[in-house]
Amino acid sequence: MLDKNYDAAAVEPRIYDAWQQAGAFKAGAGAKEGAEPFSIVIPPPNVTGSLHMGHALNNTLQDVLVRFERMRGRDVHWQVGLDHAGIATQMVVERQMMERQEPGRRAIGREKFLEKVWTWKGESGGTIIGQLKRLGASADWSRERFTMDEGLSRAVVKVFVELHRAGLIYKDKRLVNWDPALITAISDLEVVQIETKGHLWHFRYPIEGRAFDPADEASYIVVATTRPETMLGDTAVAVHPDDERWQALIGKHVILPLVGRRIPIVADTYSDPEKGSGAVKITPAHDFNDFEVGKRHSLPMISVLDREANIALAGNAEFLEGLPKGEALAALIDALEGHDRFTARRSVVAMMEEGGYLAKVEDHMHMVPHGDRGNVPIEPFLTDQWYVDAKTLAAPAIASVREGRTNFVPKNWEKTYYEWMENIQPWCISRQLWWGHQIPAWYGPDGATFVAANEDEARDEAYRYYKFATDDAGPIAPNLERIVIGTAAVPGELDDAATALELTLVRDEDVLDTWFSSALWPFSTLGWPDETAELARYYPTSVLITGFDIIFFWVARMMMMGLHFMKDENGTPVEPFKDVYIHALVRDERGAKMSKSKGNVIDPLGLIDQYGADALRFTLAAMAAQGRDIKLATSRVEGYRNFATKLWNAARFAEMNGAVHGGDFDPSAAQEKLNRWIATETTRTARAVTEALEAYRFNDAANALYRFVWNTYCDWYLELVKPVLNEGSDAAKAETRAAIGWTFDRIVTLLHPFMPFITEELWGRTGSRNEMLVLTDWPRLSFEDEAAASEINWLVDLITAVRSVRSEINVPPGAMVPLAVVGAAPATVERLATHDALIKRLARAAEVAVADAAPKGAVQTVVGEATIALPLAGVIDLDAERARLTKERDKAEKEIAKINAKLGNEQFVSKAPEEVIEEQRERLAEAEALVAKFAAALERLKG
Repeated sequence: MLDKNYDAAAVEPRIYDAWQQAGAFKAGAGAKEGAEPFSIVIPPPNVTGSLHMGHALNNTLQDVLVRFERMRGRDVHWQVGLDHAGIATQMVVERQMMERQEPGRRAIGREKFLEKVWTWKGESGGTIIGQLKRLGASADWSRERFTMDEGLSRAVVKVFVELHRAGLIYKDKRLVNWDPALITAISDLEVVQIETKGHLWHFRYPIEGRAFDPADEASYIVVATTRPETMLGDTAVAVHPDDERWQALIGKHVILPLVGRRIPIVADTYSDPEKGSGAVKITPAHDFNDFEVGKRHSLPMISVLDREANIALAGNAEFLEGLPKGEALAALIDALEGHDRFTARRSVVAMMEEGGYLAKVEDHMHMVPHGDRGNVPIEPFLTDQWYVDAKTLAAPAIASVREGRTNFVPKNWEKTYYEWMENIQPWCISRQLWWGHQIPAWYGPDGATFVAANEDEARDEAYRYYKFATDDAGPIAPNLERIVIGTAAVPGELDDAATALELTLVRDEDVLDTWFSSALWPFSTLGWPDETAELARYYPTSVLITGFDIIFFWVARMMMMGLHFMKDENGTPVEPFKDVYIHALVRDERGAKMSKSKGNVIDPLGLIDQYGADALRFTLAAMAAQGRDIKLATSRVEGYRNFATKLWNAARFAEMNGAVHGGDFDPSAAQEKLNRWIATETTRTARAVTEALEAYRFNDAANALYRFVWNTYCDWYLELVKPVLNEGSDAAKAETRAAIGWTFDRIVTLLHPFMPFITEELWGRTGSRNEMLVLTDWPRLSFEDEAAASEINWLVDLITAVRSVRSEINVPPGAMVPLAVVGAAPATVERLATHDALIKRLARAAEVAVADAAPKGAVQTVVGEATIALPLAGVIDLDAERARLTKERDKAEKEIAKINAKLGNEQFVSKAPEEVIEEQRERLAEAEALVAKFAAALERLKG
């Protein structure tokens, strides 16, 4: 006997353990002979990560598809694993060392530090894997991978070496996002824009050859900056080529204040004539836009900050070049050298003001990029880094989408993909960290670089280069006997290279960007570069499910790498996936983005604790409309927990009424219309759910199931069959008990991908089964009886319409009101007679009669071709009801006017947060629906 209540907290861990013990999630489990593969890879969460709502949505949608395809008999492989999360993991371990008052990483050295990281990973990393299991993820955990495991590391090195040899990886000096707190380059994804109260300083730059006078506007050009300290590295002033104010000065020079450098005035469309003076200072080594201007005009690139964002002028060859030595320059360097950028900013402003160069200061709200982990403003920093020639690799990936070999769902995300890919910049792949894949490059004492798969290959290459390669003077080191690997280069070792017997190589200390290894995920996880059976079977993958924010960082890069390295038997590049489903954001119930600072973060684990994993999963799937963000309220999860309760109670009703599960019910042989109707609706629901899942319309599939289970099966079918179960013939009872069980079995099967725990529990508790539900066949139904379905659906529509009218105009629930049916066709008259008892009981009708005209004072509604009239005179006070409805309609109309006034206010729309405006639009739609409802009710009362 089923328990009175469903206890998710007790059932879910027990069910999950049973699935794992049965090997239900292993690749190929449940596959039919000759089945096509269905392969999908998890976006690998960070090893430091914890389940958040984005993970919950992403993995729920993946699991829905995985369970669906497994039940359809396909050879399913869901590849899981973790990303080593370079910066995040290194920060966690360094923080732990600090809390324990242990020596820092530089004190203990790289090898000892990495031992600590691996220890942490083994003890504390990967918590999210257990949390994904709590969500119900049915992945093949036996094949879990880690981006730093031996196999994936080998793949990373092979890709780096091959791309380098092809000229697609190279070293270059360019601007990067630099985090001075972490002392490393970071990716754009790790940069957050924070609105900051700052200032805009307007400086006067003297025009060469004119006596500088702050009172004489003809003696200078005014430029503005939010970062005064960077002006020390200015190498030009730019004006728009069409700006008439500056035409005579293009090609001339200004003298950089404080520094004394002579810098050109260049014409460039980057300058905006509508802003300020129309002139803009150009600091190529400290601004990404200025860097491009600098390249266009061959300007010097002068960096004035060090790796920790402190002023670095002394010994700075680029800064000092061309500057006359003297007391002024020495004083400038002495005043600023070694100061952090913000202290230097104040000093520079003070010096500019003292010299008469400060024109004015304005308060200025602006967006300042910060590192998401270092939590300090990032600096555009000019430094040597390793790069991938992304433009070359992007071309085939663009063609794959344009030519339809890879499809984005929803399709509008293709535009975002093209915008990024067609304007792609070189990809900076080096990071100044210790945790990660160390770059396989070794440097000789003269700076020669040797990229190789391992130390032995690097030594071999270096030996050939130094012993046999020649320069102008002949062989570099003809007497060389051996190459050794060291930790530091030997200064001046090549001074006597011709007689050297031994030379030292030093490995590059940097590691690769985490996204580099993630870009190989679809094939490296399957054993590449080895030609494994798994690689042959499960590559390419079927679909990728991910968020829009990593289309460029991950999706595009997997496309690039997959097309470059993976070829079919004819040598044709193979895309890593056919479809890319982009899911939306999960926001709070008002539509605001969740953030800790706002205090509106919803913890999925807390929801699972409170309502069960099934309720959370169904909520996310039901709200996952393509291209629309999810506004998640706890009340929605509670509502779907009630749906689980409804399903459980339906199972208890079936059990108490002797329903037969797993029997041989044949819908085509059924005699009862109610049973033929429910079988028809089951077929239609199964078809709708299948088609929706095949098209990645998760919300349509979930909502079709919800309507069928709650409304059709529970509210109507189980109610309509009660007279049969109580008073029907033995044959009718037996058939109906079989139909109840047959339908319920298909319900739990169709629901399983969305609510796996409760459905598996009910499957096991309601019949003797040969296998677990997780490996049971997906329903393939074809029975439909249009006549039976039409008749019973008419009956449902009739009763629903009468109930709706009674509710609208406040008819007391216990009042028995006669029904007069006007204009009924012969078939309707027959149906009224057949179902007279049900209509009276469920519509609270005193009698049901066919009439030529509606009785006086009757409220009317239309069902099919007939008009249903409810004579209410004497049952309710019609005048009082008209007054009530009029008052409610007027109230709703006032609300509409109020909201329209807000939305028509340009100032409100421009300043209000997006979620507030969206909330107003939703309230407007609700108010308009109320007005329509009250107007319809008043129309019914006119008679």
